[in-house]
Amino acid sequence: MDRCVVLVDAGYLLGAAASLLAGEPARPRITVDHTALIQGLRERAEADTGRELLRIYWFDGAPDRVPQPEHRRLRVMPRVTVRLGALTRSDGRWAQKGVDAAMHAELTELARNRACADIVLVTGDGDLLPGLMSAKEHGVAVHLWAVQAADGDYNQSEDLVAEADERRVLDRAWITRAVRVNEAVAVGTPHTATRPEIAAILAAPLPETAGAPAGRPAAARERSVAVKNGTPPAETACPPPDRDATAPAVKGVPTPKDLASLGRPAQPAATATLRWSSDRGWVDRGTPEEPPEISALPMLSQLTTAEQRWADREEDITAVSGDPFEVGQVFARRWAERLTAPAHLQQLSGEYPRIPHRIDGELLRYAARFGLLAHKDDQIDEQDRYAIRAGFWREVDGRTGAERAS
Repeated sequence: MDRCVVLVDAGYLLGAAASLLAGEPARPRITVDHTALIQGLRERAEADTGRELLRIYWFDGAPDRVPQPEHRRLRVMPRVTVRLGALTRSDGRWAQKGVDAAMHAELTELARNRACADIVLVTGDGDLLPGLMSAKEHGVAVHLWAVQAADGDYNQSEDLVAEADERRVLDRAWITRAVRVNEAVAVGTPHTATRPEIAAILAAPLPETAGAPAGRPAAARERSVAVKNGTPPAETACPPPDRDATAPAVKGVPTPKDLASLGRPAQPAATATLRWSSDRGWVDRGTPEEPPEISALPMLSQLTTAEQRWADREEDITAVSGDPFEVGQVFARRWAERLTAPAHLQQLSGEYPRIPHRIDGELLRYAARFGLLAHKDDQIDEQDRYAIRAGFWREVDGRTGAERAS
């Protein structure tokens, strides 16, 4: 039948919309105009597939599968069928049960019976991958729709993205046609007011550990009592008598860095030497020999907004092949384009062939997303590392006009 069908995972659609608009996936934080939302889904599906809509299936969870007011409104709308799974509470959180199984069954049944030529999936659940593949085998074109994720976290299974025939992203402008932030909990305000009992829990004494003094210093205990009583804590005029005023605090088992920062009476902390263990015994390592202006160069993560992180992830999945040289180029391009101070690019170029260690570590972590790890030791192969860094420098050189010898 030359029709299209839309299968909507309401938990995904509305949860992702709440994350996009309100900053967290709590559906009570948004108000939904279901009539406008259904009409928008229908128009977009018919425009994308070029076929008339047969039906929209709305999959959602409800306590004891009892329809809620929104479900009653939806199920009487033309061309809308509501399928409910269970909504259960576990460890203080609500979770849907049976929704993905119901979507899988409907997806495979529609394809097997050739009830439609195109199916639109609005979901991010990787559990639907077998159903998607089965539908394709029955000759149905599968369209996968995502909701823009402004928090930087990719909100769809990469396997679903790879298997879908067509893909569409419902952006903020489309979402806001039918969804708005609840005025009672607008963006920028806390979801719940700070409660004194929660503050008191956060300020409670740490549990006693073997070899450590009981409780906490007097000043900390006074602050905890003040919080419980609802009065502002008094400022401590001097450090606790049982601690050296010049020594930084060390909690738990001290690390080599902690020991170095404490120093020794005859040796200032700034000149302390860190000792690191290796398979060849103890190795002395001083501080990295990088000029302050180089060590202060911003990392890509510091230059990237939440929406850019989401767009980067989208590009990584759909456009970046994973070739080591290309991976280095993509990383350098993003870093250079987002710099606020052009002088930083020239400073970096002057460090050739050495990439500052903070940026280099971030580059290699980014490359690891593309499966460039040697399985024997979970590290990137040496030749791949050369190619990644070569791609990085090629992009930098193209922007600075530098010419390097191979």
